[in-house]
Amino acid sequence: MSTASQVAERFRPFGASIFAEMSRLAGEHRAINLAQGFPDFDGPEVAKRAAIAAIERGEAQYARMIGVPELCRAVAHAWGAGGRFVVDPETEVTVTTGCSEGIINTLVGLINPGDEVITFEPYFDFYTAGVAMAGGTTRCVALHPPRGGGGEFWFDESELRGAFTARTRAIIVNTPHNPTGKVFTREELSLIASLCLKHGVVAITDEVYEHLIFDPARPHISLATLDGMRERTVTLSSLGKTFSLTGWKIGWAIAPPSLTAAVRACHQYMTFSSATPLQHGAAAVLIQPGDYAACLRELFARNRDVLGAALTRAGLRVHPSHSTYFLMADHSALGYGDDRAFVTHLIREVGVAAIPPSVFYHRRELGTPLARFAFCKKAETIDLAVERLKNLRPSGA
Repeated sequence: MSTASQVAERFRPFGASIFAEMSRLAGEHRAINLAQGFPDFDGPEVAKRAAIAAIERGEAQYARMIGVPELCRAVAHAWGAGGRFVVDPETEVTVTTGCSEGIINTLVGLINPGDEVITFEPYFDFYTAGVAMAGGTTRCVALHPPRGGGGEFWFDESELRGAFTARTRAIIVNTPHNPTGKVFTREELSLIASLCLKHGVVAITDEVYEHLIFDPARPHISLATLDGMRERTVTLSSLGKTFSLTGWKIGWAIAPPSLTAAVRACHQYMTFSSATPLQHGAAAVLIQPGDYAACLRELFARNRDVLGAALTRAGLRVHPSHSTYFLMADHSALGYGDDRAFVTHLIREVGVAAIPPSVFYHRRELGTPLARFAFCKKAETIDLAVERLKNLRPSGA
């Protein structure tokens, strides 16, 4: 029996993580890693000092399954401070090992075999893997590139309506959206909410980029705040993206008690609890965030614009990004074929790594003209990438 044949059938369609593969290839060729979305700089001192202090005072044992009280309270406070409704830190907040675990907890805790889950494509690959782990089926609704002359990624209302069936249990809404940089509008969210209410569907929202909005005219709106949605929404977020602490893997789920019970039913057997000292560090920075997120937005907006201009000069069509870490760009005019061929050339011959985004699509052909670039780096890292991109030429040139 071969090693591959021993992998459970539910995981066979997914293969190796594209993030690990591209980062490995970038390392081999000493390419600047604009593939995997993590900063090349550190997070706030207040978080680090609080984590170190927790270690020094002996906070070395298991935390409460639902999260240390200080962090649960800090999450509830931060949610309410954003002008949203008040949540109970004991019954409506669950600390998870990153938003990634929160996604799996929610899906495995809610979905029964045969249930269907709607998600927009392109998607974060944990969504489809989580649905498969739960024994469910994913139904995808396409986010299409802008029609030209600006605009942003969009979906067809009739396709979304048609995705809801008698088997639909949940819909996953990632806003701000990875990898497109799209911020769902109030009108779009209202349509989603109306369909959830009509069909009795639970909404699972991934809002990890909620504080990385570059255009005030496109504000982030939490789906749970729309009429009728508090009772049927699980809101997921994390520390990593807002405070450049991706390796700490501290996330949380906010939901009414009935849905929180589903999240915790899985969480208690998935990890039980996250690293205790890091939870204390997370609590400290949520209580005293300072202007860190504002400075991050300024840096990332600058990086986005500089990188986008360089990609445009190199012959790619760059799509607008109003949030997140990422730019999506159409490489098809350069003649390298599909996304994997283009990105492989970019890494090996130009020295810049990106992600081939077709792996984030059920209909792979929708992603083959595109490449995803992460701009969550120091300014000098982006500037060096821009210098290398001057060597990018059309195929055969």
